[in-house]
Amino acid sequence: MANNTNQLESIYKGKTIVITGHTGFKGSWLSIWLTSLGAKVIGLSIDIPCQPSNFEVNKLKDLIDDRRVDIREAKKIREIMHKEKPDFIFHLAAQALVRRSYENPLDTILTNAYGSSSILDALRNYEKKVTVVMITSDKAYDNVEWSWGYRETDTLGGKDPYSASKGMAELAIKTYIESFFRKNNNITIGIARAGNVIGGGDWAEDRIIPDCIRSWSKNLPVDIRNPHATRPWQHVLEPLSGYLALGAALTSQQDLHGEAFNFGPSVDQNYSVKELINEMEKYWDNVSWNDVSNKTEEFHEAGLLKLNCDKALALLNWTSTLKFNETISMTANWYKNYYEKKNKQDIYEFSIKQISEYVSLASKKGIEWSI
Repeated sequence: MANNTNQLESIYKGKTIVITGHTGFKGSWLSIWLTSLGAKVIGLSIDIPCQPSNFEVNKLKDLIDDRRVDIREAKKIREIMHKEKPDFIFHLAAQALVRRSYENPLDTILTNAYGSSSILDALRNYEKKVTVVMITSDKAYDNVEWSWGYRETDTLGGKDPYSASKGMAELAIKTYIESFFRKNNNITIGIARAGNVIGGGDWAEDRIIPDCIRSWSKNLPVDIRNPHATRPWQHVLEPLSGYLALGAALTSQQDLHGEAFNFGPSVDQNYSVKELINEMEKYWDNVSWNDVSNKTEEFHEAGLLKLNCDKALALLNWTSTLKFNETISMTANWYKNYYEKKNKQDIYEFSIKQISEYVSLASKKGIEWSI
């Protein structure tokens, strides 16, 4: 692994890194990756969000400093930052489900907007050099469902409470940067936007792959609300490589301070939910599903969303690595190994193997962070 990740390893090995939301899907994968690079990871999460969880099946509690902390507790966050003095902070903690945001909009706004603010507020009197990557979402854009990808300068907003909360978070982040950190050479901040992430280890509610896996592992059909909706599906390791590349670049490129970046697949990687299921069917037995799109849907659900990632290519030399079929293959194979009763490989070892394979593919394509 280390031989394939010289550039990232040189940046992160031996560093103290705080990851908020480390028990979540993306946060747990990021914890696996950074610990494999030799970083000391301190994880801050309010709870373990689902059962099973990627955090637990990979036994990450044994590998990192695992803490139960509510990111809305600004005083507690400040105490941790000043005591632990991290070199890097990756802020992923969030209420990340659109449908749940309709059920509890205030909690979503407090977690995503106020919670993001508390991370940066903790650094206002921070005297050590630290690099911060604030992860929001592609849902932060005011999505009018046009056919071209959103650029980082496009309008933020959203029709649902989740999207709005991410837009609010972006405004708060920008305010903190301009008010407190623009002339502070110790604090360097970047913003990352990504979405529609799939991969092994996700069991969250109301997400397409977890819904399918839960049903198919029991030989049951899955209900599909919007089979014709298209998304720029990407494997979880794709945006994580972007976050790591952004964090690395911020350590030496001061002109990136305060900049936002999209991380997503190429524009030709938009596929419908139905096409996603058809591709999954190649790797999974007894696939069946019910089209429930004609049933009255109480909540708004976007039909089209794309990102333009030219800025990440131009300034970070970052681009996506996997094709759509490779994304689905890696996802399906992780779950197949998990549910396999015979010849089952250790989950953590399998996860590390997938990271290594992903890095190798990126290296063969000459993507800079992997060299």
